[in-house]
Amino acid sequence: MITGTTWRGKRYAVLGLARSGLATVDALVASGAEVTAWDSNEAARSKAQGATLADPLEIDLTGFAGVAVSPGVPLNTHPIAAKAAEAGVPVIGDIELFAEARAEMPAHRVVGITGTNGKSTTTALIHHIIETAGIPTRMGGNIGLPILGQDPLPAGGVYVLELSSYQIDLTHSLDCDVAVLLNITPDHLDRYAGFDAYAESKVRLFEMQSRGHAAIIGIGDETCANIARRLADFGRSEDLTRIAPGICMDQSRWPALQGPHNAQNALAAIASCQALGIDQAAIDKGLRSFPGLPHRMERVKTVNGVLFVNDSKATNADSTAPALSAYPKIHWILGGKAKTDDLDACRPGFPHVVKAYTIGDAGEMFAKLLEGEIPVERSGTLDVAVKAAAANAQPGEVVLLSPACASFDQFKDYEARGQAFRDAVEALG
Repeated sequence: MITGTTWRGKRYAVLGLARSGLATVDALVASGAEVTAWDSNEAARSKAQGATLADPLEIDLTGFAGVAVSPGVPLNTHPIAAKAAEAGVPVIGDIELFAEARAEMPAHRVVGITGTNGKSTTTALIHHIIETAGIPTRMGGNIGLPILGQDPLPAGGVYVLELSSYQIDLTHSLDCDVAVLLNITPDHLDRYAGFDAYAESKVRLFEMQSRGHAAIIGIGDETCANIARRLADFGRSEDLTRIAPGICMDQSRWPALQGPHNAQNALAAIASCQALGIDQAAIDKGLRSFPGLPHRMERVKTVNGVLFVNDSKATNADSTAPALSAYPKIHWILGGKAKTDDLDACRPGFPHVVKAYTIGDAGEMFAKLLEGEIPVERSGTLDVAVKAAAANAQPGEVVLLSPACASFDQFKDYEARGQAFRDAVEALG
């Protein structure tokens, strides 16, 4: 794990004991800090070894060096923010603790990736290319791998961090050698005063950077284009790389990176790795060999000339929309627990859909929306949809699970739904 003498002898409270919270407790305790930890879940509390168990809302925080909270704690509504402010104690996260520990770690660089969509794919792709180039690297952050729980890299290594807006909110001193902003669309607005406040949370990734460090910004949306202009106006033109949409690229070389959204992800990864000094041959090799992420445009299997693709992580229409542009002839499995009552974001991809197969709670609503525009079959369940799509699809076509819905009507999460799709495909023989 990553430790730091800077925390030795200091007092910290840790609120939220999921993966990153437990890794934070372990790192602080191992560093000689005095830790008070809490989670509303008793089973989670039992895993906090070496910490005193107490709710930070019910103790005096005076003299504490920080309150480390899970990114899932809503600072705009949770009373911990006011409680810490009264005591003059900063509210931080595990990424800020990582930033504080950097001075004691072997010489390294950090790539930070944020944006509304595409963060995980771009993070994993950059990490894969760096690894392909033979450079020591670790991946962590919002991708589900707590960075404090990983061993420090040897000198010359590169840490690749996926950063949500929540994690950036809890970070004050992370100076990324390469900072990437992919896009900004309305999301998580229950946590912010409005869209502008959400966008400004992303901007802070660049505000924490030193001049001379690379800033890579996708300019496919007006908000990000404006952020790029602001950065240039601030005197950082030489640091700035703009990733424009619609650039023609031969993505056929990169099986796991299909669709216009993955073109942008690939361009951002290429620019990041070039900023790190990685040679083009290694970058090309990494792009070709990237396996993709589970449940995100995941190529499961080809059966009788038909490719089956698992995009279960597409839990809303905005996430599904790019997937429908990735292939020319698609048998589209969609439905579940709907987040909206329309599919307008997906409409540009309708010409690519040979037939749709609706499932779950939203199945009937989506079938009615699509009738008259796309042939529709009301399948009801995922296994029935897979069998029907497999029977109808011709060689060269694609069966795509991209539900545009949450999974909680029929599955415990999108991973379980994606695994059920894999199982159904395997059962085809």
